[in-house]
Amino acid sequence: GFSDTTTMDGKAVFTVGALDADDSITALNENTVFQYMYVMNLNSSFTGDDNLYVRIKTGNGPKDSAGEKTLPFNETAYGTYLSSANQNGDSLKVDKLWYTMPLGDSFTFTAGPKIENYYMHGTTPSIYKPVLKQFTLGGNASAYGASTSPGAGLTWTGDNGLAFSTNFTTQGQSILVDDAKTSWATQVGYTKPQYSVSAIINQKYNGWTDSYFTTSTGKARGGDGSSTNVGLRAWWRPAETGSATPSISVGFDTSEIDASSNSNTTMYFVGLNWQDIFQADDRIGLAFGQPQKNESETTDPFAWEAYYSFQVNDSVNITPAIFGGSDRNGTASSDLTGAVLETTFKF
Repeated sequence: GFSDTTTMDGKAVFTVGALDADDSITALNENTVFQYMYVMNLNSSFTGDDNLYVRIKTGNGPKDSAGEKTLPFNETAYGTYLSSANQNGDSLKVDKLWYTMPLGDSFTFTAGPKIENYYMHGTTPSIYKPVLKQFTLGGNASAYGASTSPGAGLTWTGDNGLAFSTNFTTQGQSILVDDAKTSWATQVGYTKPQYSVSAIINQKYNGWTDSYFTTSTGKARGGDGSSTNVGLRAWWRPAETGSATPSISVGFDTSEIDASSNSNTTMYFVGLNWQDIFQADDRIGLAFGQPQKNESETTDPFAWEAYYSFQVNDSVNITPAIFGGSDRNGTASSDLTGAVLETTFKF
């Protein structure tokens, strides 16, 4: 058993679905698939105010293989990677690991060998609940794109809703060295019960690239492989659920690299959620936006998703979803549509 200071919760997600893509998209397999993800969250406190967090995860989502088509719901290049996907090949692995502790009344310090920047931000950038990974964080592109790496950060939270945070992660085990891929993010935000606004600047060095909500050209970094990424986020929700008025989350990113031409990329995102419409705890979701696009691109990439999520009981949730994109990877005639049915078991 666990010590009295440790709690555990988790979930298993079953996913079945299929994809239809233009013939020009040769990287995707259109077979109907049935895959799973399983995760356990462990939280331990030693003083009552601190927390050691460990996430153990597995799944059978296939990894990209050279010369082989990728099964449909694990592909970042076309935005079909599911939020529930995992590519550990049926092996249980430590997926996240960090420790957080208060410093006085307003500051929190966080550090760990397996963490991503956004876990250390003081303001939640989006309240939209996505099916696809690309729609997390108000658009998972240049400003919020992250990687599980060693990192640390400091957060200040005021009594009036104002919050400030600064943090870094460095890919690999050697941190803050000159040639390491590093992301240093600083965010300021203001949150009230019904709304929030925030801005972030994320300096990325030595070829750090992002993959979830971007075209292939938008992902590429020129110059010395470094970039300055600015993200604006806001969300609003009605005072009561169950009405025709949805919660709204919006995001916009702009990114600059040190290059003589074609140095800028942009992204926008809109996410809508309706709750408690047909029964208690159900949710309708609709999201759309432009993936991170380089100014040199002549296409207009676009991506979207729509879903209905409902509770079977307190522990079981079912979510049918459809999604798609036009010129999604920045290439003309690279359209796709997909459908999934996800069943989530929480414990």
